[in-house]
Amino acid sequence: MNEFFSMGGYALFLWPAYAVTLLAIVINVYTARRDLDRARTEARRRLASGATGDASSVATASAVRGQS
Repeated sequence: MNEFFSMGGYALFLWPAYAVTLLAIVINVYTARRDLDRARTEARRRLASGATGDASSVATASAVRGQS
């Protein structure tokens, strides 16, 4: 088992590489879920307010989010 964890002498390179890769995947999943939740909330808000998607409601929604 010790041979596996030493990775043939390359453990100092390989284990941090695995950790960085895992961290990148976790961050990616977290941000994707957060963005999905925000999009769903925005869609529900638009449906509840009766927004039709015309130019004025799109401009207002963009202004609320701080986009131009």
